[in-house]
Amino acid sequence: MEFFDFGTIFFLVAAVVIFFQLRNVLGRRTGNERPPFDPYTAGRKRDKEVAGASENVVSLPRKRANGEADETYKAIDAFAKPDTDLNKGLRAIKDADASFEPKSFVDGAKMAYEMIVMAYADGDRKTLKNLLSREVYDGFVAAIAEREGRSEKIQSSFVGIDKADIVSAEMKGGEAHVTLRIVSELISATRNSAGEVVDGDPETVAEVKDVWTFARDTRSRDPNWKLVATEAED
Repeated sequence: MEFFDFGTIFFLVAAVVIFFQLRNVLGRRTGNERPPFDPYTAGRKRDKEVAGASENVVSLPRKRANGEADETYKAIDAFAKPDTDLNKGLRAIKDADASFEPKSFVDGAKMAYEMIVMAYADGDRKTLKNLLSREVYDGFVAAIAEREGRSEKIQSSFVGIDKADIVSAEMKGGEAHVTLRIVSELISATRNSAGEVVDGDPETVAEVKDVWTFARDTRSRDPNWKLVATEAED
């Protein structure tokens, strides 16, 4: 089977928050949902508009105090070595979205990953629609429909995530893209209409390696991230 503000950014979970919308289909693996809380943007603070303020009033950029720039990127520099491509990419996203924090993003992406993997296994289109880009969603739904057409069902149990590392980050125009390599453990088996196992093993924990990319339009008021690309690693 085949892909954050997480504190800021991505793939999460209060009864009233359908996790936010974090391009190709989940390496042949995936899949649950939750409404309006954004694990990637927990703690996001938006500027409030002052009612009745004159349209002629323009906020000028504030001059940074000495050392302030370093503080701005402190969390990023601790997360990715300065002067590396990853660090530069994360800084660019931070410049576009001041609330972005890489660690919070990863935490949110991990939650989104589990939700997507289980939603795919359960054929939960509603949850997937809120977490995937249109292209990825179409791919997942096509795979689900194909499976249903064969009267097959996936019996899946998510064991956990061993590693989740950001491997690249960049701004594409006004859109932030963050790619993670995720190593997880999953028990999964596909059964036919007679209940016979036709793929996988219901008794074995399998290691799954995926490379997923999440994206968000930083020009939008919508803080949601969506899964825009997936790749299964052999």
